[in-house]
Amino acid sequence: MPVFTHIARAIVGLSLVLALAPAQAQSAAAPVYGAELEEFAYPAPTQQYRFTSQRVDLQMTYMDVKPASPNGRTVVLMHGKNFCGATWAGTTKALGDAGYRVVVPDQIGFCKSTKPQHYQYTFQQLADNTRKLLASIGVKKAIIIGHSTGGMLATRYALMYPELTDQLVMINPIGLEDWKNLGVPSLGVDQWYERELKLSAERVREYERTTYYNGQWKPEYEVWVQMLAGMYRGKGKALVAWNSALIYDMIYTQPVVHEFPLIKTPTFLLMGLKDTTAIGKDAAPADVRPTLGNYKVLAETTRKAIPGSVLVTFPEMGHAPQMQDPVQFHKALLKGLVR
Repeated sequence: MPVFTHIARAIVGLSLVLALAPAQAQSAAAPVYGAELEEFAYPAPTQQYRFTSQRVDLQMTYMDVKPASPNGRTVVLMHGKNFCGATWAGTTKALGDAGYRVVVPDQIGFCKSTKPQHYQYTFQQLADNTRKLLASIGVKKAIIIGHSTGGMLATRYALMYPELTDQLVMINPIGLEDWKNLGVPSLGVDQWYERELKLSAERVREYERTTYYNGQWKPEYEVWVQMLAGMYRGKGKALVAWNSALIYDMIYTQPVVHEFPLIKTPTFLLMGLKDTTAIGKDAAPADVRPTLGNYKVLAETTRKAIPGSVLVTFPEMGHAPQMQDPVQFHKALLKGLVR
């Protein structure tokens, strides 16, 4: 039986148990993962790219899934802030079935990759790390697909390496507005750290339900809640929270929206219009909050800002259309990839 089938069944099974069990049972059965998401199964075998950056020895965990009938093209999937390489399982399978080689890295600071004690997080640095990983496995040009925060990273990658980017694809990217200029206060790394130390499954679930899924919830989302919360239940909690705080500060302080007009790569945007994601929205003044993360407006604004970009919208979906309706989403994605 294919590895994707095994993992899919395991994910659905765990989701149903956690979603249907009473709160006490959920607490008792809650998984505990290490700082590098040890013991959490990924949908394909993982490998490690080991390198030195900023005088620190690091390893990026990644999946390199090769199709049975290759079409000669490679796709790189860049995950979001509250997501991991594993959350791309359905998209990886859909692309593989269509003949694409699919490379799915966990960025430094996330999921199964190293979480250093000290690191200057920039989108430039993460893009360079990714470029070096791809070079190490023989990938030159690729389609770069970014979701959520991964959309900000994908934008930076395309700006830095246009000659290596066949197409830029963004799925509900964040950073479509400059939160600093719109009135969201700077929390700073220390305050982000204190907030992250309070992370729990309940907080993650409620945030995702209201912000990502327009108040709706499906049992299959639960495994991703536990994936995140499990790292905060283990001995590496402080290190996970510290890296997360550094990454939030990067997201807030390094907007890419002002550089959208400079993108020269063919760009394809897929947007769930019921998304309301905006970093730090809860800390913004009450009169500012309702104006942030309005993807019904941001989708079209972004299309106009990126020269020649193509936009497909999903009016009834939120932040993760690839999870909400995989069939509809993957049909649109495959149709929009450059031939």
